[in-house]
Parts: sequence; C-alpha cells; structure tokens
Amino acid sequence: MWALDLGTTNTLLARWDEAAEAPAVVHLSAISRAGPTDTPAGAEPGLSDRGVASSLEVLEAPGFWARWTRSGPLARWAPGTLAHIGRPAMERNAVRPSAGFVRSFKRALMDGGLAVVARTRHGEITAREALHLYLRELLAEAKRATGTRPDTLVVTTPSHCYEAYRAEVGAALRRLGVARVRFLDEPVAAALGYGLGLGVARRVLVVDCGGGTMHAAVVALDAGAARNGTAEVLAKAGRRMGGDDVDRWLAEAWAEAAGFALFRAEASALDTDERAWRRVLVDEARRVKEAVYFDGEATFDRTPPETLRGVAARARGEARPAPVTREALHTLLRERGYLSALEACLDEMDTALADIGLTRRDVDEVLMVGGSTLLPGVYPALEARFGRDRVRAWQPFEAVARGGAVFAADRVAPADFIVHDYALLTHDRETQAAQYTVIVPRGTRFPTAPDLWSQALVPTCALGAPERVFRLVVCELGAASAETGLSWDADGSLRRSGPKVQAGATHTVVELNRADPTLGVLDPPHSPRDDRPRLRVDFGVNAERWLCATVVDLMSNRTLLRGTPVVRLL
Repeated sequence: MWALDLGTTNTLLARWDEAAEAPAVVHLSAISRAGPTDTPAGAEPGLSDRGVASSLEVLEAPGFWARWTRSGPLARWAPGTLAHIGRPAMERNAVRPSAGFVRSFKRALMDGGLAVVARTRHGEITAREALHLYLRELLAEAKRATGTRPDTLVVTTPSHCYEAYRAEVGAALRRLGVARVRFLDEPVAAALGYGLGLGVARRVLVVDCGGGTMHAAVVALDAGAARNGTAEVLAKAGRRMGGDDVDRWLAEAWAEAAGFALFRAEASALDTDERAWRRVLVDEARRVKEAVYFDGEATFDRTPPETLRGVAARARGEARPAPVTREALHTLLRERGYLSALEACLDEMDTALADIGLTRRDVDEVLMVGGSTLLPGVYPALEARFGRDRVRAWQPFEAVARGGAVFAADRVAPADFIVHDYALLTHDRETQAAQYTVIVPRGTRFPTAPDLWSQALVPTCALGAPERVFRLVVCELGAASAETGLSWDADGSLRRSGPKVQAGATHTVVELNRADPTLGVLDPPHSPRDDRPRLRVDFGVNAERWLCATVVDLMSNRTLLRGTPVVRLL
C-alpha cells in the first residue's frame, strides 16, 4: 500500500498507516532535503524538507557488486550503490557539478526516454536510465529506512501526460522487482489527499504551481474516478513560469544590490568560478525564498568572494544588501510578472469554462498543490476569486502522495468531513480576553443533525446597555492538529500548523462573519442585569457545508432564525 509522487523538483513516497488509519509520507532522512540532524529535537521537518530532490549523480566507478546487481531480483535484496540521489547528490554538486549529475530528468522523460541528460566516462545517460537509477536508489533507501520494500506501488501522474511516460515508469519499476504498478491521475490523488470523498460528483479546480510551470485544470470527479483513478479534464490553462524562475530573479536582485555582475551575461560568457557561484546563489535563493514564507525575512548566508564583485562596488566598500522580506518578495513577484501570469492563467480558465457553458461558480472545490502556491500573493488571488470556503491549501507538498496512499489502500471515503475547527468568539466578562467555543470540530461528517451544537445563551450587553441585537462571530481555527500542515491568517499570511511545529502556539483565527454577525433582533431588549438564558441556539451543517443556525427567543417564544445559513465551512 505504497504510493510514489515523482515530481520534477521533489519526489515523495507515502504509504497507508494501518494503526493510524491514515496516509503517511515516509521521511527518508538520509536523502531527503532535511537530514537527520537538520531538524531540532522534538520538532518535525518542514513540509518541503520531507521531499527527496529529483536529482542524482551517476557514479563513475561503482563497486563490482553494484554493477552485478544493477537490476532484477538481486537489485531487490542486495543492491549496492550506482548513484547518489536527493540531498547527497545536490550537496556533492553544489559548486561544480560533475558530468554525471542530473538536476532533474522528469521533463526530459516526458519528452522521450532517449533524451541525454548526463554523461560519464562510460557513455551517455538517457532520461530512461536516469529514471531507473533514481528509482533503484529510492527503493533501496525505503527498505533501509522502514525495513519494507514496496511490492505494489501506485504512481501519481499528470492527467495530461502521454502513455509513453507511464510506460517508461512502469517498465522501470517492474525491472526493479515491483510486482504491481498502478497509475493515478494527480487531480484524483490531490482530491483524496485533501480529504474529499468521491461518492458525490463534483467539479474540482486543481492549481499546480511547481518549479517550472503553473497549471490550472478543472476536472470532473465522481465514484468512477475513484475506481479507475482517472479524471475527465473539462478545461485547462498553463504558463511556463515557476519557482525556479523566482529563485533566479531573487538571486539576480541580491547579486545586483551587492555589486556582483554574475547575472548580467550569459552563462557561457562566465568563467568557471563565476558559473559555480551563480549556481550557488540560485540554490541559496531557494532556501531564502522558503524561509521567507514563514519567518517574514531571511538573509543570504552564501556570499561569493570579494574578487567577484564589480570594481565600483569594491571601491565603495558598501555593505551587503538588507535581508529579504516577505514584502520584498511580493514586490519582486509583481515586477517580474509572476502574479500577473497567474491571473492570466486563471482568466484563461474562466474563458475555457465559458466555452463549455460553465463559470467559476460551478467549481465546487479548489485544490492547491506545488510548493510555489506558498509564494506571497498566490493564496489571496485564489481566495479572492473563489472564496475561503472552497480553497484547500494546507498540504501543497504532500496532498498528491497522501492521496496516492489512500488509493493504494482502497480507502476512498464515500463521505466528506469538515477539515478545520469552527468556534464562536466570546469574551470573558472580567478580563475581556477572547474565548473560543468549538461548535463544529474538525473531522465532523456532514450533513449533521440541525442541533449538532445546542446551548442556551445569555446575550452580551456591551457597556452595560440593554441589548437589542443578538450577534455571534463564527471563527475558523487553524489549531495545532495531529498532522503538520499550513494555515492562512485573514490577511493571507502563511503559518505552520501541527503538534510539534507549533507546540504552544496560539490558534490562527479567521473571523468569518465579522462584517455581519447578527443572528436576530431582541424584542424586548435584553437587560444587562438579567443573567438568565434568553436564547436557545442550535447549529448544524447541511449537505452543502453551510453552518445553519436556529435561534429561539425563550422570553417571547419567537423563532428568530430557522435553519438559516450563516457561513460556509471547509
């Protein structure tokens, strides 16, 4: 019950955890982006750190046993090492890549398995051979880390990929002894990873912002999709712009501010040291970019030698540039056209939907996948178009792999559930401190009974004056949970969430109906001296995920609201 998400930039392995009854991403600390000593004790690795870079370095002189066990049954039991993959490959080739280093091979594989991606003294390395070596070492590391090697594997693939790509991946895995290989369209995997049940037909927009591209596709999902692992694509749009471009822009901006002329000319015009430091700065920019997502600002730690600075910059002796802030990164994305490209992609999607008689209102769910969805301004753009209640964005790195594990275990849930906690905001009478009473806990299956939560309440009388209007503010809580994830504040700022990542941290709170919290008019007004319950309030969730309220005035026996939708939940 294993799943493989083979990405252009990162790869993830996941499997079904029988004890927890949930999918789990396997953290291969020896080769993942976060090593065994990179994560503080008691904490979990960052979401992107659990991925294994889709990079490899083919060894020039592998040992005899490694060559002898290159494939077949012996590769399964005693494989030896033919290549370094993931973090070791990246670290060994950070400054001066060897001829056998392959930064990424997926795009070349999709264009044709015979494309040459590297060379060693023994000959050329094709995308097909790079795939074989990468999967060989990945499966061997999975066996070392978990004691188990996959016998069957679900491989997630883009819905637009050609059958030739699936054939290449399937052949490579079977060559390595995987007995059964199944394929699952990534939109279906993302839906399962985000907890959508496929018993009900729905239209889902999957926004995939990765290292090299941004794609948006509206797909039709139903029980048939759950069974056969495919999705019908209704409309799609895309741009060749991604996180790799952002890394380069950020490195260019930093180098220009510091007086390093490393990006003013083509790479072919630079000497060996200049090309090496250019690559180092781009890799450092990726680290800074990801740190800025959560920390607000970060500093370049890798600095080229002074001899590579321009003459004028050395003469001025100016200080290094200031740290990169989230606001500065947001400005860079606007100036370089990333955010406008995203808007254009979504506009194109609107046009494609209109061509088949649909609008964005016909999209039931929006799923965000890919690390570049965390860039400043991306989530707010989707939230503005589709509303917070439709955008699922807390597992961009792992949703596809986790969904693959759900499919592998045949645990496709027929029912949906509420993902976040929802609470009422009240204030302590003595201290006025905010208090949150959960009315719909995460994991609640819906629709529910209309009195899922039921209480008799005393209206709050502000400033000691009689209260004529009954108000309740409903909040979404991004609380620490059993799983590591992400949450967004009301202003679109990103935060980590999870039991170890945010231990002791406060809730991320978004007040959903702050603009209109009125749930009824009291006649006569409620006296501040009356502490008796005045209102019976019932909350339930209907089939469309609306939180519905029934409010009864106990003094007059009047029903102020009856099953009235208040806010839509996620």
